Amino acid sequence: MRYRVLLWLGWIALPLMGLAQHDPGTLRARYISADIVVDGIMAEAAWQTADSISDFWQYFPTDSVRARNRTSVRILYDDQNLYVGIYAESAESEYVATSLRRDFSGASNDNVSVLFDTFRDGANAFLFGITPYGVQREVLISEGGTQRGFNPAWDMKWRGEVTRHEGYFVAEMAIPLTSMKFPEGAEAWRFQAYRFDYQNQEQSAWARVPQNQLLSSIAFMGTLAFEKPLGKSRTPFALIPYVNVLARDNALADVSDVSFKAGGDAKVAIGNGMNLDVTINPDFSNAEVDAIFTNLTRFELFLPERRQFFIDNSDLFGSFGSIYNDASPFFSRRIGLARDTAGNLIQNRIIAGARLSGKLDENWRLGVLNIQTGEDLPNEIAGNNNLMLALQRKVSARSSIGAFFINRQTFQDYDFLAPEDAYNRVYGIDYTLASRDNRWTGKFYAHQSLQPDDQQGNLSAQATVAYNDRFWYFSADLVHVDQDFRSDLGFIPRRDIVKYGMGAGRTFYPKGGIVNKHVFRLISLTFWRPSLDFQRTDQLWRPEYTLEFRNQSKLELQYQDQYIFLTNDFNPTGKAGPPIPGNTGYDFNRLEATYTSNVTRPFTYGLRTTLGQFFNGSAYSYGLTLGYRLQPFASFSLEAQYDRIRLPGDIPDADFWLITPRLEITFSRSIFWTTTLQYSNQRDNLGINSRLQWRFAPLSDLFLVYNDNYFPNGWGPKFRSINLKLSYWLTPGGIGR
Repeated sequence: MRYRVLLWLGWIALPLMGLAQHDPGTLRARYISADIVVDGIMAEAAWQTADSISDFWQYFPTDSVRARNRTSVRILYDDQNLYVGIYAESAESEYVATSLRRDFSGASNDNVSVLFDTFRDGANAFLFGITPYGVQREVLISEGGTQRGFNPAWDMKWRGEVTRHEGYFVAEMAIPLTSMKFPEGAEAWRFQAYRFDYQNQEQSAWARVPQNQLLSSIAFMGTLAFEKPLGKSRTPFALIPYVNVLARDNALADVSDVSFKAGGDAKVAIGNGMNLDVTINPDFSNAEVDAIFTNLTRFELFLPERRQFFIDNSDLFGSFGSIYNDASPFFSRRIGLARDTAGNLIQNRIIAGARLSGKLDENWRLGVLNIQTGEDLPNEIAGNNNLMLALQRKVSARSSIGAFFINRQTFQDYDFLAPEDAYNRVYGIDYTLASRDNRWTGKFYAHQSLQPDDQQGNLSAQATVAYNDRFWYFSADLVHVDQDFRSDLGFIPRRDIVKYGMGAGRTFYPKGGIVNKHVFRLISLTFWRPSLDFQRTDQLWRPEYTLEFRNQSKLELQYQDQYIFLTNDFNPTGKAGPPIPGNTGYDFNRLEATYTSNVTRPFTYGLRTTLGQFFNGSAYSYGLTLGYRLQPFASFSLEAQYDRIRLPGDIPDADFWLITPRLEITFSRSIFWTTTLQYSNQRDNLGINSRLQWRFAPLSDLFLVYNDNYFPNGWGPKFRSINLKLSYWLTPGGIGR
C-alpha cells in the first residue's frame, strides 16, 4: 500500500501557486455597423480607426527581444462576425508555403494565427490561422495548449483572404461568432496572436512566450476587450448528410460487391456553451490513411483520432488517465474497430451515436457520449452500447478536477461471448495541475474498473508532477495499474505494473553563433510487477542531448541503457522459429542519432540511425526522410527505414523494410490530390491510398478514394476498393459580407 499512500500524499502536498506571467495589455475590439468586404485589402474606413497591436516578442531564435519584422493585428466585430485585419512586413516576398491545402502545418509555413480563450479558463481556446497565400487552418486547443491538446482536425466555417505586396502582405478574416462558444454578455476574452516569419527564421508572439514553453500555450495571453458586450453564442443548427458508393474486391475472401451507403451528422447548439452532435450510420472512408510503423516492442502503438465526429471537445473524454499513455480509460479509436476470430483488427459498423459536450458555465464542463455498434456474427463480434459521462470543474487559475463513468455493454446473449465480456465499466477522478505560468504541471488520478464477477483489485492510479522553466526541467512520475484493471474503450499497453519515472534537464543559450540552444536531459524509468512479488521487470536510463540550430535544423543524440525481464517468450520478428526465451533478464544498450534539416527549405531531409544490442542479440536501424516541394502547389516526400536484427542460435533474424513515398498536389485552395504508398515486409503488405478531394463549398466535399493492398512477393492481391463520397454542410446564414 506504500505507493498508493504516496499518490495521495503527493496530491495533498502539491503546491498550486504559479508565478506571474508577462501581460502584454489589452486590444480593444471596436463594434461596427458598416459593411466589411473580406478581400485582403482593408480599405474600409473602420479599419483605420481600429485599435491595433504590433509590438511582438520573439519566441525563436530568442525570447528576449522584439520581432524584427512588424506584425500588426486589428479586430472589429458586429452582431454576426469577428473581423481580424493583419498587416505583416517581410524581408522578401518568397514566402514558405508547403501547399494550398487547408489545415496547414504552422511549423513549416509562413503564417499568422490568432487564439481566443473565450471562457477565460486558460485551458481551452480556438485558433484561426492564415498564410500569405490565403490558406486557412482552424485548431481546437485544449489541455492548456499542450502538444496533445493541439487538434487541427477540427473544422469550422470562416473566411479569409490575402493580398501580397513587395515587402508585406495583408490578410482579412471573417470569423462567425457562431463558430465559437462564449458566455452571454461577455465583455472580454483572453487573446494571443503569433507569427511564423521564415524570411528571418523568426517566430514571434504578442504575449511573450518563454522558449521552454510551447508557442501555443494558453498560459501566455493578453486581453481582447469588446466595445459593447456580446450577445448569446448562437451556434447554428448544422446538418451534414453524405452518400457513398463503394466498390470492393476482397481477394482473400474471394468476395466482390458494390454497395450504397447514406447517413450523416447533425450539430445542435444547446445554450451558450454546449454542442449536441448526432451521427447516423457514419462513414469514415475519406479519413486520411494512418502511417504504419515497424513495431519491435511487446506493446500496442498509440495512433491519433482523425474522425471528425469525435473531435469537438475530444479532450473532455480523452484526457482522463496517464499523460504518458500508461493507462487511458477512453480511446475513441476503439469504437468502430473490433477483432475477428483470427485476431485481426477489422471495421465494426457504428449504427448511431450522440455526443453532448461543452461548457455549462465558466467553471463547469459536461460531456455525454453514447454510441451503438453493430453485431458481426460471422466474425463473432457482439453489438455493443458504448457510454461515457464526464464532468470537469476548473479550480485555481488553470487547473481542473474531473470525474467520469464508462460503460461498454451488450444487450443480447451471444454463444461466442464469454460471461466476463458482457460488460465493462470504469469510473474515476482526475486532478490536472497547470500553474498560471505553466511552470508547474501534473496529473493525479484514481480509477477502478468493474466487470461480471470481478469487482475488486481493479485499480489504476498516477501521481506525476513536472517543473519547467527557462533553464531547468524536473519531473517525477508514479503509476500503478492493477493486473485486473480493464477498460475495453481505453488504451492500456500493459497491466500489473508499478512504474516510477524521473527526469532532469538543463538548457543553455549561447549568446551568438549558429547554435540556438543546447538541451541536456536524463530520463529514468523503472517498472515492477506486483503479482511477481514486485520483481523489477523493466529499467531504462536515457541521457539525451539536443543541439538546436538558428536555421531551425536539429541534432539529437541519446544513449539507452535498458534492462528487461521477459516473463514470457517473445518473438519480435513474427517469423517461424524459437522465440527469445522468457523468464530471463536481459541487459542491453544502444546509441541513437537523429538529424533534421531546416524544414523551411524547398528540399528537406532527415537522417536517423540506431546502433546497439537487442535482448541477447544486436539491432541496427537506419532511417531516411526526403522532401521536396514546388511551392505552393506540389510536394513529394519519401520515408525509408531499415531494421536489422541478429539473434543467437536458431532464433530467426530479420531485415525489415518500411518505405513510404507520398505525393501531394494542390491544384487550388479547393482541389487536392494525395497519393501514399506504404510498403512493409514486416506486415507483408504493399498498400496504395490515393485521395482526390474537391471542396466545392465551405466544409462540403466530394471525395474519390482508391485503396489497394498486395502481397509484395508475387504481387498477389489482398483487398481493393474505390469510394465516391459526397458530403454537404448545411447551415443557415453566411460568412462575412
